Amino acid sequence: MQEYSVDLSTKPEVTGFFDVATNTISYVIADPKTKACAVMDSVMDIDYASGRITHDHANKIFDHIVTNSLTLEWIIETHVHADHLSGAPYLQEKLGGKIGISARIMEVQETFGKVFNEGTDFQRDGSQFDALFQDGDRYNIGDIDAFVMATPGHTPACMVHVMGYAAFAGDTMFMPDGGSARADFPGGDAGELYDSIQKVLTLPDAMRLFMCHDYGPNGRDIAWETTVADEKAHNIHVGGGVSREAFVTLRSERDATLAMPKLIIPSLQVNMRAGEVPSDANGRPVLKVPINQL
Repeated sequence: MQEYSVDLSTKPEVTGFFDVATNTISYVIADPKTKACAVMDSVMDIDYASGRITHDHANKIFDHIVTNSLTLEWIIETHVHADHLSGAPYLQEKLGGKIGISARIMEVQETFGKVFNEGTDFQRDGSQFDALFQDGDRYNIGDIDAFVMATPGHTPACMVHVMGYAAFAGDTMFMPDGGSARADFPGGDAGELYDSIQKVLTLPDAMRLFMCHDYGPNGRDIAWETTVADEKAHNIHVGGGVSREAFVTLRSERDATLAMPKLIIPSLQVNMRAGEVPSDANGRPVLKVPINQL
């Protein structure tokens, strides 16, 4: 197993932005010394019924960065999201920065390129992104040394990003009372997801974990921060030493009851292109609706 060097003494400033429409939490992670920052899992708003795209959520992130005189160096996608559209290109155009994702994006592009019957103009080599990360790769946000952990299972291209004493879980896991993300999308695998969660739980107990989604189970207030220790002890799907076999059974049975995310069709088409909306032969932005493919 890949070994990761962790520095809990590095303490970035983390600010969360909750998107009510998609239950997504985006983050600005800032180095207080250099004022450099990264954005994690940004959101672009869409009214799917009308086909109208806006940037209210991304503008909140933009305003925060500008107000605090931060310099945007990285725009990170923990994976190709199936429940919201990425605001990465919008933020990059306004503020700069590199868009990064797992190198296994190519597998996702190959899978969904077929689902959406994309032609040869759609590149399946990850070239839409500025950086393609491998397990264990390191990068910097100002003076903060960050690294990535490959955590496939929800999708092949999932990653957890660790920045000092803060780790960003993507859809690898949820808050302890939320358990874990589904693993039944094309390319997903419940056994791999279990292994990935166990990998994340090898991080120090005091590591702060930040979620990408929260749904307020049982009516509690929305929350997005916990610790490795809390997940180990209390996660309803893996806590307390749940076996791989038991998790796979639980996850598979639960996934069989779940409907597709409301925005999966536009989200996949946009997000596998690093947040760019596809266009037709005349250059007009368009989205396809594949029939009986998902």
